Amino acid sequence: MWMSPRLWRPRLVFWAGAIAIGVISVIFAEVADIAQQFFRNVTTGSGWQSWLPLLITPVGFTFCAWIAYSYFPNSEGSGIPQAIAARHLTHDEDRTRLLSLRLAFGKILLTIVGLFSGASIGREGPTVQVGAAIMLQSARIGGMTQARGLILAGSAAGISAAFNTPLAGIVFAIEEMGRAYAARTNGLVLSAVILAGLASLGLVGNYTYFGTTAVMASSHAEWVLVLVCGVCGGAVGAIFSAIVLKASRRIKRMIQPQPLRGILAIAAGCGFLVALIGLISGGQTFGTGYEQARSAIEGTALPPLFFLQKFLAGLLSTISGIPGGIFAPSLAVGAGLGSSLGLVFGASASLAAVLGMAGYFAGVVQAPMTAFVIILEMTGNHDNVIPLMCASMLGYGTARLISHEPLYHGLSRGYVAEALRMRRARDRTESEPVGTVQSAAK
Repeated sequence: MWMSPRLWRPRLVFWAGAIAIGVISVIFAEVADIAQQFFRNVTTGSGWQSWLPLLITPVGFTFCAWIAYSYFPNSEGSGIPQAIAARHLTHDEDRTRLLSLRLAFGKILLTIVGLFSGASIGREGPTVQVGAAIMLQSARIGGMTQARGLILAGSAAGISAAFNTPLAGIVFAIEEMGRAYAARTNGLVLSAVILAGLASLGLVGNYTYFGTTAVMASSHAEWVLVLVCGVCGGAVGAIFSAIVLKASRRIKRMIQPQPLRGILAIAAGCGFLVALIGLISGGQTFGTGYEQARSAIEGTALPPLFFLQKFLAGLLSTISGIPGGIFAPSLAVGAGLGSSLGLVFGASASLAAVLGMAGYFAGVVQAPMTAFVIILEMTGNHDNVIPLMCASMLGYGTARLISHEPLYHGLSRGYVAEALRMRRARDRTESEPVGTVQSAAK
């Protein structure tokens, strides 16, 4: 019965969902770039214009935090922890609180507002949450029961379409999202990545995200640089991850008496500090950091302190709670760190940047395969595979010595715990006799 609607409906809905992820990712990327450019245009100039970030950035952070808390709960932060948490939940109602089309719309909208405000955030984590939400909705429409596999597929398609990195999307699904990867999800992930990639390819063509570079480590001094970039990058990345985890938990406890007031105060304070860092850096730390990372990869050394300034801007943007990812800012920090180490060793800025990116990113997310594959695809640096692998593994190993808890999985535990707490409360209420509930209400 190969013509049966029951057979084809789930497939058609799944294919449509995967293509939708690719199309939405491209539109999201274009609008995000426009938002960043608009912020630069508004704040670039002599006199009072150069001081506008001190107003725009804290107001923008506060607005995003307020809208996220009031209208799009669970849209804060990267979005990847929400997708990971949804895979661990067994009830569809609980998953919907983390992944829905309404939440996806809010995530895109507030990430764009954040970029217009100068936040040091990216769109990759939000694209993962959006992709997972679209696939979960496809499961409902198509009557599919593989919710966990579809969330995995949507997440992989989101990464693939966001950066035009199909291999990285697959590796990300296996290493970071899955952790316990089921063989039966192979076809779902591959199909989603292919269809989302084809949609993206049809709209914007084939490209490498950071351009191309052919540098490779060949001399003894350059192999020493591989070692240093891996270890230093991993250590700095682990520090970022540990601070975010500790700060997120402490902030959640601290704001309990008056959540909204606490959230808005923290967002405003973080926004003001991000604006201040941006002014000190000459505007270099605002936004994703794409242009700075690309210039380093193309051979232009970044200012020695850029990586530290971008590190602080990204850290503050993350703990502020506004929607936005950390992939692109982390790659910019890694490129800046590598560039600074390259100046010390007298090495090529391009080589140092890609090695720094691999070490730092592997340290932040503790996913070395994802780190080197995504950088390999973003730069087209196929001659430098072994050094990139080494820097990623050294970064991962160093990070594990400092912080044993991977960032995304550490953050996801909070969402799982909250969902389980709410379910236990509902189950308890439903199991109580009507008279007891009415008496308690009185």
